[in-house]
Amino acid sequence: MSETPAKLALEDGTVYTGRSFGARGETFGEVVFNTSMTGYQEVLTDPSYKGQIVTMTYPLIGNYGVNDEDAESRRPQVEGFVVRELSPVPSNFRSHGSLDAYLIENNVLGIEGIDTRALVRRLRARGTMTGVLSTADLDDASLVHKARTSPGIVGRDLVREVVPEKAFAWSEGFISRFASQPLPGRPADHHVVAVDFGMKWNILRCLVQVGCRVTVVPGTASAEEVLAHRPDGIFLSNGPGDPTALGYAIDMIGDLAGKRSQQTPIFGICLGHQLLGLALGAKTFKLKFGHRGANQPVLHHRTQRVEITTQNHGFAVGLDSLPHDLEPTHINLNDGTLEGMRHRRLPIFSVQYHPEASAGPHDSCYLFEEFRQSMR
Repeated sequence: MSETPAKLALEDGTVYTGRSFGARGETFGEVVFNTSMTGYQEVLTDPSYKGQIVTMTYPLIGNYGVNDEDAESRRPQVEGFVVRELSPVPSNFRSHGSLDAYLIENNVLGIEGIDTRALVRRLRARGTMTGVLSTADLDDASLVHKARTSPGIVGRDLVREVVPEKAFAWSEGFISRFASQPLPGRPADHHVVAVDFGMKWNILRCLVQVGCRVTVVPGTASAEEVLAHRPDGIFLSNGPGDPTALGYAIDMIGDLAGKRSQQTPIFGICLGHQLLGLALGAKTFKLKFGHRGANQPVLHHRTQRVEITTQNHGFAVGLDSLPHDLEPTHINLNDGTLEGMRHRRLPIFSVQYHPEASAGPHDSCYLFEEFRQSMR
């Protein structure tokens, strides 16, 4: 175990002292927390966490190591990682290495040995805050000053830091050999263009699994570039940061939705849901501490079923701001925020949560089947 000291300072003046793991140095970001008990590698590699220092509420992290199959992008995307206790010895037959070595390899800073419960309670009471994580500067006053002067999330375009450089085809379906598949495998009889704002790979696997041939395009693409691929359906992905900072994406989605003669079904998830709302006349706002974890209850209005969902977002579409053309379909039972919507006349729908469930429950996988049905 490392004895190198590390400190995490928040903009409100609070400083936590612990031990370093992963890379050494200094980083800043919005400090948030995730309530999942497993899936820390999926959390680390989710591009939606770009610009954030993630705290895990479950106290023991790293016990099953890391492997190639559980990654949701090419590398870890978080700015820093905070845990109560790092397991020094991974124990799992799928493990390819330790979490510590994985973060060193990818130059991500971590801190362990702090009171994560106290940190999470502070974030819940005061909201997410900018923080600085450092092994290089251990002066409390200096770190607090850096936290107060570092850029926040609001107004920043983080999508450009995680989008692919160019379009590419994706053909990989589910690869796990050890679990039942939540979606039936189907032949690829529909072509979907997936607009990547920072997409988790398991979304693409779900699309392939339900019978889609998938072309991925960068989130900076124009409507004309998307339609040039002649899609049967258009998917809008998750991604990091403030949706209002992405004027180019809002304009592109508005152009796609406005081509009524096209009638191409559109399905959005997370940031894609927020951007779709903005493009169609709704408004978004920043949540106090966000929804991040694999145990969030959501009510589906049509079926009156409660779905347990995986979530990762710090912004939401205002329920009261929905124009008449958009109707709410899903509501968060913890705080009443909007979790899903659909267009009353056009084949357009979206959800705020993550139905691809990596890692997490499979209650909402039906949405990929609904998207497939809308293309028939």
